[in-house]
Amino acid sequence: MKLINIFLVLATVFSINWEPDFNNAKKTAEKDHKLILLNFSGSDWCGPCIVLRRDYFESQGFTDMANENLVLVNADFPRKKKNIGTAEQIKRNEDLAEIYNKEGSFPLTLLLDAQGKVIKIWHGKPEASPEQWTAEIKSICESRK
Repeated sequence: MKLINIFLVLATVFSINWEPDFNNAKKTAEKDHKLILLNFSGSDWCGPCIVLRRDYFESQGFTDMANENLVLVNADFPRKKKNIGTAEQIKRNEDLAEIYNKEGSFPLTLLLDAQGKVIKIWHGKPEASPEQWTAEIKSICESRK
């Protein structure tokens, strides 16, 4: 029983919240003085997307930094029927792609201000290590406070 409780506490500590609605993300970013990290992914078919999520987004360093500095939005474009979201979510993701990812690049990660203005773009999996990439984002966030 103790092991289960420890696992649940760790799952909560390591968890990261992805906002499904970009408009809500902008409101939260404005209110909390945070930046928005928008990630375009193909979660069930794009190898670099899977690596990015596993090695970067799910790292403890990124999670800690993101919870303090970012509002996260994932525009996912899965191919397997079981992973496809609601019609509303599909429409929101397609609308975001029309604005920020017309080329259909996966993964594509953008750092945006609360108004949706692009600050930085990463095409593909970052070349830097997860720790270096997290530090780069944190530095940008701190410079804009």
